[in-house]
Amino acid sequence: MKLSILIFAAAAVSCANAFTISTVPLVGRGATSLQMSQEEMELITMDADERMDKTMSNLAENLSTIRTGRANPNMLDRVTADYYGAMTPISQMASISVPSSQQLQISPFDKSSLKDIEKAIIYADLGFTPSNDGSVIRINIPQLTEERRGDLLKQCKSIGEEAKVAIRNVRRDGVDSIKKMEKASDLGKDQALDGIDTIQKMTDDHVKLVEENVGKKEKEVATL
Repeated sequence: MKLSILIFAAAAVSCANAFTISTVPLVGRGATSLQMSQEEMELITMDADERMDKTMSNLAENLSTIRTGRANPNMLDRVTADYYGAMTPISQMASISVPSSQQLQISPFDKSSLKDIEKAIIYADLGFTPSNDGSVIRINIPQLTEERRGDLLKQCKSIGEEAKVAIRNVRRDGVDSIKKMEKASDLGKDQALDGIDTIQKMTDDHVKLVEENVGKKEKEVATL
């Protein structure tokens, strides 16, 4: 009889231990899953921030190409020419110098590309005409007329609007990703709202920066 009681007690302890061991990993897996979901949402917001920053870099590059009556190599940053079948930025095909405040000089690394670079500058419709002496290309930068100044101000506004659209597209992608995680029960409602609020704040901050940069460029164009 005593032996039977001892066997029963040992079996009960064994079952209790087995129950305890089996429940701990379940709790751990749940916590790990929540942590992974939180980390994934943070990656989404970080990616959105990086993409918006990239848009700001592109905005700065595009605004720098708008001429303001003074010679600047950045004016040609968006000009590409055909180089052995590939459209290539002319800044990679030639050295661009500023002999004076009203002139640019383009010296191709490969002289055979001189005419293609000249054509590319003409077709870019930048408002000036290059001259080719067979060795280098020179561009005299004319003073801005009121009509041309108005065109440049419109161009500034258009570049700014393109940047805003790009930023809002990033916001849409980020918000959609977070909503999908919430729908799949990978995120709680409060977590999802926090992530969406973070992305919205990023959007507002970057749109404000766009407006500030465009406004600064517009002022520069209007006063020269």
